[in-house]
Amino acid sequence: MGVTAAVRTAPSRLLVPLSWANLVANIGIVLTGGAVRLTGSGLGCPTWPRCTEESYVVHDELGINGAIEFGNRMLTFVLVAIAVACWAAALAHARRDCGGDRRPLLIATVIALGIPAQAVIGGITVHTDLNPWVVALHLLVSMAIIGACVLLLDRLVGRPRAWALPWTRRAALATFVAGWVVLYLGTVVTGSGPHSGDEDSRRTGLDPGTMSHVHAWAVYVLVALTIATVVLARRDGNLPLRTAALALLAVEAGQGVVGYTQYFLDLPIALVLLHMLGAALTAAALAWVAISTWAHQPTG
Repeated sequence: MGVTAAVRTAPSRLLVPLSWANLVANIGIVLTGGAVRLTGSGLGCPTWPRCTEESYVVHDELGINGAIEFGNRMLTFVLVAIAVACWAAALAHARRDCGGDRRPLLIATVIALGIPAQAVIGGITVHTDLNPWVVALHLLVSMAIIGACVLLLDRLVGRPRAWALPWTRRAALATFVAGWVVLYLGTVVTGSGPHSGDEDSRRTGLDPGTMSHVHAWAVYVLVALTIATVVLARRDGNLPLRTAALALLAVEAGQGVVGYTQYFLDLPIALVLLHMLGAALTAAALAWVAISTWAHQPTG
């Protein structure tokens, strides 16, 4: 291979590590966003896209809350840089493999466009004084982007596999749907509880205790469906799906321990943040389970 060819294919070779960076960065922004909310810094910068009416950057008068919120906003630019680099690598990959699978480029495009869309939704949350339903949408879109990052990685490095058998596939897809119901109900519980992101922000008006029990029952359904998927995948000899479902089950077990502990300890910030990390990992594992029901040949 000549020097010119090596330079031409270098961005393509970076696609897999950049795809991993995309996944890690989008999980990371969930945690930093959670830190903003849990420290009461949601309106640390009281407007958007500026931090204040006079300035795009934070100043001393806004204190630590302003610094935390502004820092989270700045991390968006890191996400944009990673997503754009990943998109450029996907484009180079598509051009190198003329006539090949161009889905990695499509997925990378969706991820890259999702980051600025998230920034706009974040701006809406500020302008609505942290309306809990808008905040919930903000988090759920991040979860969807995490799922897209998993899909991109699977297209590039996942194992070849055949279609899951009908009942096994139905169980896996039911698990995926139930998992997203659990994620949504988790945002409702948070939007009804004490961590509003700012002491003056309104709540959903729903009873947090009642919503916690509703959320817990949805989790029981999710766990039952996950176990059914594991059993069916094992019966079929479907190793990729069984592995994905077992990973999801492990995340669910960890989330259950953290969730019950934080509930009985009156929602300490550190445990709530750990629970948010678990939610991001749940979104990734749910995507992995759903993806593992499809026939697939890696394109990397």
